[in-house]
Amino acid sequence: MRFKDKVVLITGASKGLGKAMAEGFSDEGAKIIVCSRKKDSCMEVVNLIRSKGGTAKAIPAHVGSIEELDFLIAEAYKEFSKVDILINNAGINLGMSSLSEATVAMFDKMISVNLRGPWYLSSRIAPLMGDSGGGCIINILSIAAMISPPNMGFYAASKSALASLTEVMAQEWSSLNIRVNAIAPGSYRTEMTASAMDSIEGYKESLIEAALIPRIADSSEILNPVFYLASESYTTGITLVADGGVLAKR
Repeated sequence: MRFKDKVVLITGASKGLGKAMAEGFSDEGAKIIVCSRKKDSCMEVVNLIRSKGGTAKAIPAHVGSIEELDFLIAEAYKEFSKVDILINNAGINLGMSSLSEATVAMFDKMISVNLRGPWYLSSRIAPLMGDSGGGCIINILSIAAMISPPNMGFYAASKSALASLTEVMAQEWSSLNIRVNAIAPGSYRTEMTASAMDSIEGYKESLIEAALIPRIADSSEILNPVFYLASESYTTGITLVADGGVLAKR
């Protein structure tokens, strides 16, 4: 029970890696704030956690909306009076398209969710977290931030920018006893990645071939790197790559 009585706020927690993290932290004794856009989806995860004896609260919010993020913060502190660990997991990729084919609306939406949202939520929670003695913020990136694949330009750029912000956050909030790190996952099977892997011919095989560990990771495998960054007390300002060896093979 390494996170007993810690309050963990996870965005994008209704499915995929976010859901795996919500369940994993709960199994280790944490109280979970499940945040996603739809209340029904949040409640499914909350009910699952509660069925196993855990404590969880559903607070629906769209990460791309400043007003809804303000609501999320107010409700989180009203319910638990603190946030010990914030995981900025919510993110979107609006599809595979070249830069010339992409639209301004696509750019604005991806930046608002993948970059502006994590910045705003973190920057407003950080002072409150500092008042409670400190804590930990983890930004979920993507291996795309490091390799900048074609036809994923906006997604890669937004995640790369979040990696840079992670370092700035770590510097600015170290005096508040807040550690800020990021994780860059490789190919994990989630609802979002499964649709692409199952519908695009050869896509899954190309992902497997690109890695030194030739398989798609299960979503629960994200827990080891997340738990490390959430509990290790002398690591801040890094991006931990958990990609099955894609970067090394390149």
